[in-house]
Amino acid sequence: MTKAEIVNALYAHVGGFSRKECAELMDIVFDTMKETLSGGEKIKISGFGNFVLRDKGARPGRNPQTGEPIRIAERRVLTFKASQLLKQALNRPDHQVPESQKLPREETSRRSDKSVGGHDKLPESRRPARDRILSNKR
Repeated sequence: MTKAEIVNALYAHVGGFSRKECAELMDIVFDTMKETLSGGEKIKISGFGNFVLRDKGARPGRNPQTGEPIRIAERRVLTFKASQLLKQALNRPDHQVPESQKLPREETSRRSDKSVGGHDKLPESRRPARDRILSNKR
């Protein structure tokens, strides 16, 4: 759902405001949330969840391409923890996710006869040796 869709839903549910006023209200809400979080405060929305800003210290890491040790800088991260009410609402047995919002399922979860390791779409020369050997045995 986009910000524009939220504004349209607000406009449809709350009478007496124009779309522009609803957009301004949303901007005020988001700006207030940004200011609160940047000040290091938590945001607790009853029945929805908590937004918490955490400070992560610097730590050692590795460049995944070269394996070279690097220092990962300290930073702030935003976390969200859903409330029990929200979790229960999302996991109700009667809750149906519209088909348009479902993520496509991977068909490679079970290996088919055609593929070993899911590399069947690669040209023969680019497949791992293990796959070329096993596919030749079939």
